[in-house]
Amino acid sequence: MSDDKGALLRELVRYATLAPSSHNTQCWKFHLADDAISLLPDLARRCPAVDPDDHHLFVSLGCAAENLIQAASAHGFNGHADFDATGGNVLRVTLAPTRPVASTLFQAIPARQSTRGEYDGQPLAASELELLARAGRGNGVGVILLSERQAMEKVLEYVVQGNTAQMNDPAFVAELKKWIRFSTAEAVQTGDGLYTASSGNPALPRWLGSLLFGMFFTPQNENDKYAKQLRSSAGIAIFVSDTPGPAQWVEVGRCYERFALQSAALGIRNALINQPVEVASLRPQFADFLGIGERRPDLVVRFGRGPKLPSSLRRPVQAVLV
Repeated sequence: MSDDKGALLRELVRYATLAPSSHNTQCWKFHLADDAISLLPDLARRCPAVDPDDHHLFVSLGCAAENLIQAASAHGFNGHADFDATGGNVLRVTLAPTRPVASTLFQAIPARQSTRGEYDGQPLAASELELLARAGRGNGVGVILLSERQAMEKVLEYVVQGNTAQMNDPAFVAELKKWIRFSTAEAVQTGDGLYTASSGNPALPRWLGSLLFGMFFTPQNENDKYAKQLRSSAGIAIFVSDTPGPAQWVEVGRCYERFALQSAALGIRNALINQPVEVASLRPQFADFLGIGERRPDLVVRFGRGPKLPSSLRRPVQAVLV
C-alpha cells in the first residue's frame, strides 16, 4: 500500500471514529487493506451490565461504518459493507473508485453530537420530520416518530421505569461511573468515555466528581432530569428491527447514524434515552405499547433544537488500528 493510499484510508477511519458509541467506549478496531477497511468489535470495551447481549456494541459498529461509507464517497470511493457473522463478526467495507460526492450527511459528521441537555420544546416542520424518517429507514429497520405529547409522556413512563431499575443495579452504576470522565484532563488523557461537560455539568477533579456523583446521582434526581429533557424535546424516534442478531444491529446503527447526521445537517439535536430497551424485562412491554408485534425496539432517541454542548473526545486513529 502506498503512503498516499494509507494516509487516505486512515483519514476515512478518522471520520468513522467520530461516530457515537455506548458510553463513548469507542468499541471498535479497524484493519486496513488496499481495497477495503474492516471494522472489528473491540470486546475489551464491552459494557456487560448495560449491554449484556452486545446489542449496543454492534449498533456502534454500524454507526462507525456509516460514517466511513459517507466519507469514502466524499473521497472518491463507493463503500459496500458485508458482515461476516461466522468469521469473528467482522464488518468489511470494500472500496471501489468512483466520482467523489460530498453529501450533506458527510458534511455533518464533524457537527454531529449526542446533546444531553434540554431543547427548546418547539415542534419541527413536517418536511423536517419526513427527512428524519427517510434517513432512519433501512434493510429490516423502521423508525417510529412520536411528536404527540400524550405519546411522549407514555414513553417517559417507560424511561422512568427503566432508569429506576438501572440505578438500583450496583453493577450498572459501577460500570457507568467507570466510563465517566469528570475532569478535562481525564477526558484528554483517555480520549474516550462520557465527559461531564458534554452533559452540561461542570468539569471537576475526579475525587470531587466521584464524591458528588455518590451524593446526587439518585433515581429521583435522574428521573426528574429525564422528564425535563424529554418534555423539552420536539419528538421521539424509536428504531425497530425485524430480526435479532449482530448483522441486524449493525444495520440499526447505520440507520441511526444517518438519522443523527440528517439531524445535525438541519440544526437539530438528538440524544439516546434507551432505558426502555436496555432493561430486558421492560422491553416486551415497550414493544406492546408501540404495537410492533415480534419486532425488537432497538433505540429510543429524543430530538429537538437546542444549544450545542462540548463534544466527547476521541482516541487517535493509530490507537484503533490493528
